[in-house]
This record gives sequence, structure tokens and C-alpha cells, in this order.
Amino acid sequence: MSRGRTWFEALAGATPDGEPASVLCADGTVGGGRARFLAVVPDPEARFPRARGGELGLEEGWALARRVREAVAENGDGDRRALVAVVDVPGQPYGYREELLGLHLALASAVDAYATARLAGHPVVALVVGQAISGAFLAHGMQANRILALADPGVAVQVMSKRSTARVTRRSVDELDEIAEEVPATAYDVASFARLGALHRLIEGVEADEPDESEVETVREVLAEAISSARHDSSTDLSGRLASPEARQHRGASLRVRERLAEEWSG
Repeated sequence: MSRGRTWFEALAGATPDGEPASVLCADGTVGGGRARFLAVVPDPEARFPRARGGELGLEEGWALARRVREAVAENGDGDRRALVAVVDVPGQPYGYREELLGLHLALASAVDAYATARLAGHPVVALVVGQAISGAFLAHGMQANRILALADPGVAVQVMSKRSTARVTRRSVDELDEIAEEVPATAYDVASFARLGALHRLIEGVEADEPDESEVETVREVLAEAISSARHDSSTDLSGRLASPEARQHRGASLRVRERLAEEWSG
């Protein structure tokens, strides 16, 4: 069973409903408040073969967008439920049919739905329990107010796989590993990702593959704190990721580029 499904079932405490089978969605509670849990998981019977390993493809992108927008539309009395994205996605599927049928639109729909929910006041929290790669993470996780991650060797965050990066840069995988020791943005391990300032918290001491009840409760407590933090934050944008001490230390060039762009734009 994938980590995404393991943690979805452990946290949601409910049976997922709806289609496709690769997108899990269930409503539950965190810290006494309502929450909608979402995850993308492998489905060996998926309609599109290249999305059978947990990739975030056409059906997955549109389904996530629909589920998120449902939560926004059901505000009712103004109780904006939290959205918890359980993240374990190896990337988007690369295939002729996916590109022909508008994979970019499906992923963009998920991005837009999560951003719309966040801007409307829904606390959006991403919990990275496994892989968080490329466009799949952009569509399912990166739009969150708060990003949490398990401190585990199996948690990886990056733009593309190591083999793909090696081909593009014409370097060996070993060379990439050496570069990653000095440049956190090129690394894959979650500790390096945390150094970039995007993480709200790195959760230590939790078994990622087979968590026991106490470990699940630990993660639920961290989720509750992250949701509360997002709910009481006056800002609904993502600028805080560049204001953290880690970002100021390891993303200095990015910050300077943004400052120059702002100067050129206002000038």
C-alpha cells in the first residue's frame, strides 16, 4: 500500500468516496474542526496507463479541482473547513495522449482550485509523506498555506527525477549528489528542502510506512497547529516562504532577483 493511502486512511478515519479510484477524498476532523482530506494514490486499473503508479494525470487533476471547489462552495454559514493534502506523488504522467488531451489544463485546474480555497480563507495544509515531484507537487501541495513533511529518507521533493536531471544537465547521478551537498535547491532529501524555507515544520520521530496510533496522533496534533496557524494568519498569500530565516540564508539570489524585478516593474 502506498504511503499516501496509508496516511490518508490513518488521518481521515473514513472511507473515501467518488471517482476516480486514484483520488481519495473524505471529510473528517482535525483539532475539533472540520477538514477535507485528499490524496492521489496508485490505481492499476486507471483509464490512462501512464497514471497507474500514483502519478497526477488528467483524471486526477480534474478530480482534485472538483473536490476542492465543492468544499469552497459548501461554506454555508461561513465555516471554512480545512483542506489537508496528503502528498505522495511521483510526478505527472508523460504521454502523447496526456499532452494531447490537455494535461497542463488538468494540473492548472487543481492549482487554481487550491489557490482559490486558500484565498477564500480555507486553511490549506500539505502533508508530505512520500514523493513530491515536479508538476504533481505543484498541483497537489505547493499552494498550501502550510507545508509539513515527515523527516524520513523516503520523502523526496524535487522538480524532476535524478535520472531526468542527469540527462538534462549531462552529469552523472553521483555528480548531482555532490552538487546537492552545497546547493540545497538541487537536492532531493527533505532536510535540504527544509533549508529553503518553504516548510512550516519537519516532523521527526514518526514511522512513515507503518505508523502506530501514537505516531498518527502526533501528526494530527501538528496538523491541528498548522491549521490554526493558517487560520489566524492575516495573509493568505505565500510570501512567508521567502521571509523565513532559512530562505534569507539559502535563497539570497532569489530574493535579490525579486527585489530587482519589483524595482523595474514600479519604475
